[in-house]
Amino acid sequence: MCDVCGCGNHGNTMVVSDDSARKTVEVKKSLLDENERVAEVNRKHFDEKGVLAINLISSPGSGKTTLLEKTIEALKGEFKIGVLEGDIETERDAERVRAKGAYAVQLTTGGACHLEAPLVHKGFHALEKQMDGGAPDILFIENVGNLVCPSSFYLGEHVRVVLVSVPEGPDKPAKYPKAFKTSDVFIITKADLLPYFDFDVEKVKEEALSLNPNLRIFVLSAKTGEGMEEWLNYLRELKKG
Repeated sequence: MCDVCGCGNHGNTMVVSDDSARKTVEVKKSLLDENERVAEVNRKHFDEKGVLAINLISSPGSGKTTLLEKTIEALKGEFKIGVLEGDIETERDAERVRAKGAYAVQLTTGGACHLEAPLVHKGFHALEKQMDGGAPDILFIENVGNLVCPSSFYLGEHVRVVLVSVPEGPDKPAKYPKAFKTSDVFIITKADLLPYFDFDVEKVKEEALSLNPNLRIFVLSAKTGEGMEEWLNYLRELKKG
């Protein structure tokens, strides 16, 4: 299994021996150091191209792709939007966002539970090619559905957004603290379902802010549009710098 996240897809397999703990640390450090190096290359490239890069992380089914669809629909007249879609398999999410007017490249990990900076690097160059050498104003990186592993891998993004949907329950900040500690924004999605679930919004906000006082928090429903304008204005403000 992978010594970072257990996904078994990094190619750094090990034989257990008396000094396996020391070797595990070396493999993990090497993997994360290389990821960090490429992430900094990505960040420099984004900055040179004037691209605002946003990394979306969440559990499967939180509504990342639906939020992207609604965001693209609302902003495509103002900005060129590109999406790197991370999934274990299929092109389905990339097809969904293309249908809304965004440029999109699907990044399939073949089993890995998160995106890494080298794959994002390749994906962004593929996106540039798709745009005839141009670049998007805003790049959304939709990470693989997982609240654990993506929080350990910086991709070169300017902003990391963690999403939790109302049906998932209110305990996600307490259970997955690193996802909230390493993020800049926390979005509570599917707010239209609040009347049907035991989800105390203020308590969830309080727990998230206790982990990261600098979190910007949005409560919204992509389905009804509730809270969407605040989110869209935030993106506009970010792009203005």
